[in-house]
Amino acid sequence: MPDPHDPRQNHLLAALPADEYARLLPDLELVTMPHGDVLYESGAQMRYVHFPITSIVSLLYVMEDGASAEIAIVGNEGVVGVSLFMGGETTPSRAVVQSAGHAYRLRAQLLKDEFNRFGGRRSGALHNLLLRYTQVLLTQMAQTAVCNRHHSLDQQLCRWLLLSFDRLPSNELVVTQEMIANMLGVRRESVTEAAGNVQRAGLIEYTRGRITVIDRPGLEARACECYAVVRKELDRLLPETIAY
Repeated sequence: MPDPHDPRQNHLLAALPADEYARLLPDLELVTMPHGDVLYESGAQMRYVHFPITSIVSLLYVMEDGASAEIAIVGNEGVVGVSLFMGGETTPSRAVVQSAGHAYRLRAQLLKDEFNRFGGRRSGALHNLLLRYTQVLLTQMAQTAVCNRHHSLDQQLCRWLLLSFDRLPSNELVVTQEMIANMLGVRRESVTEAAGNVQRAGLIEYTRGRITVIDRPGLEARACECYAVVRKELDRLLPETIAY
């Protein structure tokens, strides 16, 4: 019977050669990721990186007055904590579990040791994967900023839903309108209207805090080009990790 919590459900870990995966495996710790759990706050020292397998983590920028907006999401395609191996140690964003599930965490120093294992003489597979994933994440952040500035809320919602469902093992997302509003940086009433528009178009079913995709091609057609840009960059830079 397959392991329901196999670390290789995370696509970065699954793409590692056997020897590099074997070095990390004893130190990978399975952790539960409850909805709303904060993995790290802005400016805090990170003790771990997290490789989600069935959970989704939102990276949020929080203003001084408490208002927030999502700048990227991370699921089973990636890792939470890129600033650790990029030399920053801390980040101005907050990482919050958007969709409950599980992840594997690894102590920060162990990841940095593996990232720098070859001392610059040649790069290991993990080193290369993490750098390419960072570029994918930066693309998502940039596209999110452009999308929030230039596209309708209906389009933003469709983009956000598609990115979320790409990172989930099921076709159902548990999320409240208030949470979506916080992610997109808009009023809850605006999300109610946008979700209603998408549901009336027959693309999703939204009831009691659960969203199910009814028409995936229709949802992609209604979204702006931002979703396709992010997806294309992931396909280009990390083809060996694609599993959806």
